[in-house]
Amino acid sequence: MSSGPPHDLTVIVLAAGGGTRMRSKTMKVLHPICGRSMIGHVLNAVRAMEPQRVVAVVGNQREQVAPHILELAPEVALAVQETQSGTGHAVRVAMETVGSITGTVVVAYGDTPLLRGESLRAFAAEHEAAQRAVSILSGVVDEPFGYGRVVRNDEGDVEAIVEEKDASDDQRTIREINSGILAFDAAFLIEALPRLSNDNANGEYYLTDTVQLARDAGLTVGAFAIDDVVQTEGVNDRVQLAALGRELNARIVTGWMRSGITVMDPATTWIDADVVLAQDVTILPGTQLLGATVVGEDAVIGPDSTLKDCEVGAGARVVRTHAELAVIGDEANVGPFSYLRPGTKLGRGGKIGGFVETKNAVIGEGAKVPHLSYVGDAEIGEGANIGAGTIFANYDGVAKHRTTIGRHARTASNNTFVAPVEIGDGAATGAGTVVRRDVPAGALAVSSGPQRNLEGWAESKRAGTAQAQAAAAARAGATSAESHASQDDDPEVGPSGSGGTES
Repeated sequence: MSSGPPHDLTVIVLAAGGGTRMRSKTMKVLHPICGRSMIGHVLNAVRAMEPQRVVAVVGNQREQVAPHILELAPEVALAVQETQSGTGHAVRVAMETVGSITGTVVVAYGDTPLLRGESLRAFAAEHEAAQRAVSILSGVVDEPFGYGRVVRNDEGDVEAIVEEKDASDDQRTIREINSGILAFDAAFLIEALPRLSNDNANGEYYLTDTVQLARDAGLTVGAFAIDDVVQTEGVNDRVQLAALGRELNARIVTGWMRSGITVMDPATTWIDADVVLAQDVTILPGTQLLGATVVGEDAVIGPDSTLKDCEVGAGARVVRTHAELAVIGDEANVGPFSYLRPGTKLGRGGKIGGFVETKNAVIGEGAKVPHLSYVGDAEIGEGANIGAGTIFANYDGVAKHRTTIGRHARTASNNTFVAPVEIGDGAATGAGTVVRRDVPAGALAVSSGPQRNLEGWAESKRAGTAQAQAAAAARAGATSAESHASQDDDPEVGPSGSGGTES
C-alpha cells in the first residue's frame, strides 16, 4: 500500500477551544514545547502531507492565534468559529470557508504536538485506498480508561465510537481508542455535517456522530491503528504539557544520538526541534540547545550551557556559557561563566574567557578576551589581546558608541575604553589606563600619574581600628629592625658578636 498523500487533500486544524485548564493568558495551542508552539508542531506535520489546502479554525483569543498561524504558514486559510459549539460545528465552519471541495478531508487538532507528518500521510493514504466514508486514527493502549473505545464488527469495520461513560463492561475491555483525528470522503462529509444534532447534555455538535451517520447509510467506516499512539495525545493542562515536553525532548535527543551525536547525559540535555547538529558534536550534561541553534562538527558544548539561536563553528569549545543570537567561530573557545548577548561574533580560534560579557561585539580571528571583562559595541581586530578587568564604556547616558581595537593590539589589565575611541593596529595600553582619545598604531597609551605614598595615613585617618593597629605594629617592627641593622654595622662591636659596646 502506498504511503503517499492523497492527490486531492484538505486538512482542517481545530484551534478554537478555550483551553481553560491551562489557566493561562496565552491561548493553549500557542504554548511552546521544544522550541515551537503546539500548533506549530501540528502545522509542520500537516505540511509533510503536501495537502492542496489547509484550514485552521480559530475562535477563543483569535487575535493571538490567527497572526501566529499566518506567520508560520501564510498559505493557511482561517475560519472563525464565533461560538464554540463542538467539533462538528467547527468543521462545518471550516468547510464553509473553503467552499466546494472534493477528495479527502483530514481533521486534526492544534494541541497534539508529537504528531508526525509520516503518520498522517500513512493514515490519509490508507483511508483513500480503502475508499471509506470515515476513517479513525486509533491506537491500542494498555490503560484505555477515560478514552472513547473503537468498537469493530467481525469483519473489522468500525461500528461505533463509545465513550467511557457510555460503555458496557465488555466495551470497557476494548484497548483500541479513538484519537479524535478523522479522515473523510469529502462528499460524505458535506452531506453529513448539516445532519449532526446537538441534542446532548452539552448542546454541542460532535464530529464523531458522523460514524453513526455513515453506518446508517450503509457506508464503510474503518480505523487505522497507529503503533506510536503517544503521537495523538493532546494537552489540556500544564502537567500534560510538561509530560509531552519530556517525551518529545527524549525523542529528539535519541534521534540525534542515532545520527552520530554524543550526548553524555540525555536526562539533563534539552534540544529544541529546530536545532541542527553536525556529525561528532559532543554535548555534556546540563546543556540546552534552543531555537534555531546550529552546531558544527566536532564541537563540544557544555557542561551547564544554554545556547539560543546561536551558530557554533566546527571544533569550537563552549563551557558553562549562556549565549543568545551569537556566532562562535571554528575552533574558538568560550567560557567558563561567559555571557554572550545578541550581536556577538567570535572569530576563528578566538577566545571569550571566564566571567566575560559581550554584546554587539565583533571579536576577530585569534583575538582574545580572557578574563573578567565587559565588551559592548566593539570591534576587536585579529590577534588582539584584551587584559583582565577591562570595560568597554559604550553608553554616555543618551546614546551607544563603538570602540575599535586594532589588529594585534595589546591592552593591559583594568583598562576602560570610553567610546567612541579607536586603538590602532599594534598599539598597547598600560595597566589601569582610562582611554578617552584615539591611540595611534604602535603607540603606548598611559593615563595614570606617578604613584604617591602618604605615610602614616592609616594611623591618622583610621585611629583605633584594626587597620591602624596593624600599621602601627608594622611600623614599630620596621623601626626595631632598622635599629638592629644599625648596631650590626657599628665598627666598635666586640669580637664576641653580642652587639655590646665598650663603656
